[in-house]
Amino acid sequence: MKRYRGTIITIILFGLVLLFIFLFIYQYFGYNKYIYYGKDAPIITELHPIVSAKSKELVEKANQKNISMVITESFRSTERQDKLYAQGRKTEGNIVTHAQGGESYHNYGLAIDFALEDEEGNYIWDTAYDGNGNHIADWDEIVIIAKELGFEWGGDWRSFKDYPHLQMTFGLSIKQLQRGLRPKTEIAE
Repeated sequence: MKRYRGTIITIILFGLVLLFIFLFIYQYFGYNKYIYYGKDAPIITELHPIVSAKSKELVEKANQKNISMVITESFRSTERQDKLYAQGRKTEGNIVTHAQGGESYHNYGLAIDFALEDEEGNYIWDTAYDGNGNHIADWDEIVIIAKELGFEWGGDWRSFKDYPHLQMTFGLSIKQLQRGLRPKTEIAE
């Protein structure tokens, strides 16, 4: 029995090592959806192609419901993110973000902000506004469409509700993005 005990322990340890390797690969590369660049990650300067296409589709679907919406912000540089973070803290204005440069999905081209456009062409952030007169807030209709397209909504967050914010994380955390992991530009559904 003692002879087999060493073999059993070796098999268990080998199995645990294989499991750890599998979990590591799955966490960082899961189903071949991601590219790992590490420190050589390219500088992002625009929306991810899938996020861009889904954003355009969102605006089109809103227009089909007679809702005039605009994308007010998409990709955001780390410098701009730091300026927004300073607002209400070091500069005048209200606090509009809790994310510093490199801590926002905007910085990785994976988020957009939107507003409604009223009859006079003014941008508004009134979540109760019903411009198409169907007794459903236009904001709610946009959020429903956005979620159907795969966006996550900042209004669902537990703290610091960010109602104009929509993002597609592709399952990646900010920490993973900071380490150089990026979603591929074409992801098989």
